[in-house]
Formats: sequence, C-alpha cells, structure tokens
Amino acid sequence: MKFLNRLLYQVHRWLGVVLALFMFVWFFSGLVIMYTTPATQNRSQQLAHAETLAPELGWLSLGEAWNLSTEQRQAAAEKRKQNKPAGEAVRAEGEGAQPAKADAVVSIADARLVRNAGEPLWLIEDSLGQRFTLSAIDGTLRETSPEQAVKIAENWFAANSDNGLIKASYLDIVPSTIFLRNQEALSPFHHVAIGDDGSELLISSRTGEVLHVSTSVDRAFYYAGNWVHLFKPLESIGLGSIRRDVQLWSGLFATIAALTGLIIGWLRWRPGFAGKPTYSQGRTQPYREFWFKWHFWTGLIGGTFALFWAFSGYIDTNPGKLFSQGNPSKQELARYSGNALPQAMLNWLPVLPVELSVAVDGADVVELAWKKLGDDVVLLANTREGQRLPQVADGTRAEFSDELLLAAVGRIAGKTPVASHTVLNEYDSYYYPRHRQSLVEKPLPVVLVTLADDVGTQLYLDPQDGKLLSKIDSSARVVRWLYSALHHWDFGWLYYRPIWDAWMLTWVLFGVVLGASSVVLGWKRLRVTFKSKAKKPVTKRYKTENIPNVAVEVHTQLEPQTQTQS
Repeated sequence: MKFLNRLLYQVHRWLGVVLALFMFVWFFSGLVIMYTTPATQNRSQQLAHAETLAPELGWLSLGEAWNLSTEQRQAAAEKRKQNKPAGEAVRAEGEGAQPAKADAVVSIADARLVRNAGEPLWLIEDSLGQRFTLSAIDGTLRETSPEQAVKIAENWFAANSDNGLIKASYLDIVPSTIFLRNQEALSPFHHVAIGDDGSELLISSRTGEVLHVSTSVDRAFYYAGNWVHLFKPLESIGLGSIRRDVQLWSGLFATIAALTGLIIGWLRWRPGFAGKPTYSQGRTQPYREFWFKWHFWTGLIGGTFALFWAFSGYIDTNPGKLFSQGNPSKQELARYSGNALPQAMLNWLPVLPVELSVAVDGADVVELAWKKLGDDVVLLANTREGQRLPQVADGTRAEFSDELLLAAVGRIAGKTPVASHTVLNEYDSYYYPRHRQSLVEKPLPVVLVTLADDVGTQLYLDPQDGKLLSKIDSSARVVRWLYSALHHWDFGWLYYRPIWDAWMLTWVLFGVVLGASSVVLGWKRLRVTFKSKAKKPVTKRYKTENIPNVAVEVHTQLEPQTQTQS
C-alpha cells in the first residue's frame, strides 16, 4: 500500500512537471477558441456575399458545358493525379477507403450555376470528388485568374462598404494553408489583401469561391487558439507527420495526470465533517504556500472537468483506430447519388431574369443548383438569405419523396434492410447545428433512416436536395458522447446560450488557474531537483534565555503532509 501511495504521488508530480505548460496552453487556447469568430466562410456567408445571378439568353445548359469540356476535364484530372503525392487519394477518402477504379463511370454529383467576377460559370463536383469550373458561355474549363480573384474580393466587401469603393491587392497563390482544412479539392488558393486594416481573403483558383476571410486580429486569435491548441507549430517546423501521435500521447498522459491529481486531492482534503480532525489552525487542506493552495483548490473543484477535457481530447485522436469513420466515404456518396445523368438536368437552359424573378417572387437569387438521385432531379434557386426555392422545369421534382430517398439508401446499404424511417422536424442529439450555424448549414426537416445492421447505422437525409447529411453508427454515437459532449458540452440545456457561456467560462477559468499553478510548481520542482547537491540545507541553532545549554532547531518546512503534491 505504501508503494502504491508513493507511486501515485510520483506519477502525478512528474507528469505535472512535464505537462504543466501544455495544460496551461490548452486551457488558455481553448478559452481563445471559444470566442474566436471562425474565419472559414460557411455556406450562409458565401451566399450572403455572392453576386446576383441574373441569367441571360444564350447561356449554355449543363449538358452542353459538360460535353464541350470533356477533353479538358480529362487532361486536368490526369495532371492532378500525377501531381498528387502517393497515397493522398486514399487518405482523402477516409481510413480503409479504396482508390477509385480507372474505368469507373464518372457522373455529375453536384452542379451550380453562379456568377464570379461577372462571368457565368457552372461549378461542378463529379462522382470522384473532383471539382471543375466550366464557362456557361463557351463550355471551356476555367480557373480563376489573379485579376478575377481581386475582383471577387472587391465584390465580396462592396455590399458592406459605405461608399462602395473597395481596394484589393493581389499577394500570391498558395498550394495549401493552415487556415483551411479538408479543402484540397479546391486548391491552390489566391491570397488577396483588402484595404489597410489587414483584411485578407483566400479564394479557390478552381472555383472562385471565397473560403477564408480574416483581419489581422482574427489571425492573431487563430494562432493563439486553434494553431497552438492542435499542435500546428509541429507542421511549421516539418514535423506534421507526428502531430497526431503527439496529440494522442499528450492527451493520454494529461488524462493520467488529471486523474491522479483528483485522487490525491480527495485523499488530502479534510473538511472536518462529523468531528473528524482537520489540519492545524482548522485548515481543510495541508498547504500554506500561495501556489500550492491555489493548485489544490482549483484541482479539487475543477479537476473533474480537467479530466473530462483531457480524456475527450485523447478520444478525438481515435487511439488504436477504435472508432469507425463517422462520415460517409466518397464511394458511398457516389453510389447514393447514382451514376445516371438525367436528361432534364443536362438539357435545361437558364431562364431569363424576368421569368426567374416571377418564379421566386422577386427574391435575390445568387445561384441555381441541380441535385439528383438516380434518374430524378430537383432544381433549386438559392437566395442571398439562404432560402432554397424549388423551380418548375420539365422532368424535375419539387423535392425527393421518401421512396426515392429509400431507393438511394438501398444503393449503399446493399442487402441490409431498412429498419425504420421517420421525418424529424427538430434536431436530436446526433444531428444539430454548432454555434454560429443556421438552417442553411443544418437544414430541417430531415428524414432519419435506421438500418437493420449490427451497428445500428442511422442516415440523416435532406428531402429537399436529397443530400446525405450525416451517417451515425454505434461507434460514432460513442464518440459523440465521449468526445463532443465532454469537450464542447453541446447537449441538453447546456447547449443554449448564455447558459453554455457561463458553464464553459467557469470551468475553463478554473483550468487556466490550475494550469498556471502547475507551471509554477513544476518550475519549483525542477529547481529543487537540479540544485547542486553540494549546497546542503543550513540548520540555524539558537540558545534560549532560560535554558542556555539547550539548542533549538528552527525549521521552516511545511507540515509532513505537505511534501507530496506538485
């Protein structure tokens, strides 16, 4: 028992010494992340700043642009394949995914008609996940030029300008950036500066979409928050390949440090209940020194939440590949959508502005989008406010029926039968918007389909555009509660603001103080450890007035119980 007790204290002490600075940085950067405005632009922001579409007579149909660009698209796809590092295609699909077959039938998965820098364009994603931009004037494959990127940036800010005069300057083009995640299909990116306040944009050279908008303050908060919190500095010094492993082991050791600290705290707490003894002078904890006391109380009160955050961060690294990939793979999405190219989608010609205005009751349409499931299609007019207005055309539907959605599910479920399906008009514990997301990012209603398989797979489907929004199985449900619930506290009444803010601020601030005290105590421990052994402690001796021959040793140590916590 004495050995286990000593081991408990030694493990907590030295893990605390090693991880003290990490823990402080995690809590502080987590606090920054909570109140950092995301610079990556979501769908709502992109629609709000888009150019008014105003279709004109003579624009090409999707089918015409698709057929005219066949050779250019094939050449571009081959060039990208040659330039892509070995194995990257598989990683992009998720763990365990297989690369697409060379003879796979390539279909259109998503097609949107937009204006970028005044030019009408078809933005297309094919069934292999490749992104193309085709001119709606001549069908040629287009890429956004630096001049067009500057014009797109100026248009983006023009709506919010008092005088309408916006000056943009082109900086450079970058193949990748730390500010964007999972956007390889849209790279490289044009880097454009706006005005004199340090505002910058990142614009896809493939589609002309604005992906990132930030001020110098936004970027400073990013570096102080996400960049540090996720160990991104390792990528900056060429150690990106080990970043995930560093996160994993740091999370594991932080969990052990928090757990051992909690145990020690409870063992050393003497509240004096039922007449039980306390420490001297009625103290309920053994420490007299300032930082020891703060470390004890913040650890005892907030240590449980420090444990939750450390453990959930560890779970997020998917240790030992325990958990399956939650999102559907590209192959599953391609099977779900189907390889058919419906004639209604290919042959439809953009309508005139007056006709379109009547069809959408005068709404400011910035995009026309084709969505398909198998042989069935819908045509949606997307407005600046994020509305999706179905358009009537030959061979189209207003939305996808349950039968069509279930048929699409069958293409990815195979022989697995559907156990149930229902319409959800409200969010549940597994499909809900994050803070700063709206109905544009997380639409309602949705169709929830449950498969009769061993892992209880659930699929959330958007009946209006047929999109497979989310795929959840038993493994993903465990991650939802062990990671998201314990890390973001996004469930129940805690989800709603300002309750969430009060809850998070309270415990994060406890963590910041706990981390700061850990840094101080860790530094003191290192100083004691590496202090020269030649410098032995000096014991002062004094003679008392009444007993001249008796020496009294004066010690300034803490009580014996205070020797162990660090």
